[in-house]
Amino acid sequence: MQAALYIESEPIKIADGAYLLQGFVSRFESGFDQRLLDAIEAVRLQAPFRHMVTPGGYTMSVAMANCGRAGWVTDRKGYRYSEIDPTTGLPWPAMPEVFLQIAQSAALAAGYQDFVPDACLINRYEPGARMALHQDKDEQDATAPIVSVSLGLTATFMFGGLQRTDKAKRFKLEHGDVVVWGGTSRFNFHGIAPLKTSMHPLLGEQRINLTFRKALADSP
Repeated sequence: MQAALYIESEPIKIADGAYLLQGFVSRFESGFDQRLLDAIEAVRLQAPFRHMVTPGGYTMSVAMANCGRAGWVTDRKGYRYSEIDPTTGLPWPAMPEVFLQIAQSAALAAGYQDFVPDACLINRYEPGARMALHQDKDEQDATAPIVSVSLGLTATFMFGGLQRTDKAKRFKLEHGDVVVWGGTSRFNFHGIAPLKTSMHPLLGEQRINLTFRKALADSP
């Protein structure tokens, strides 16, 4: 489904090909954020959140789940995409229509047309959880952008360059903000600083992040 229902906004350019769309979720109809949360809960019931282990044996502080044709996983064998949930042994839940709506609308608002994600990684942050600077390079198709939706507690988003040593800019991400990056910024390092303790009226002491990608080369 192509983009619909959002009010055109002014994207904030944070790097070449990378944009912050402040309050983007609120530009849909009233209650759209609750629709997203309801869809997250439906996915969680089929593919529970779990703390994955990195190849180096580190247990991630962020809890994760997936939906769509492929899901991002990590264990002692490495980082990769899998069409089967290793926890349940079943295919990942289908991507909810409301997820496609927000992902395609945000991509279009940032100048990326015809974005059709086949993977959505759902990250749940609780106070103290973080995501170290990293590149998204496990996808087979790097021509499509990445769309990242923030819900719940405010987070500090770090967006660097193509080298880990490049100085990262810091941006506050509020409930309903979306970041989109691709093109020359597609492989820029990015991460989330440790989440500070606070309370959100919809999500309490947590932040949920939806990251949409085109992971498989043979997806439509």
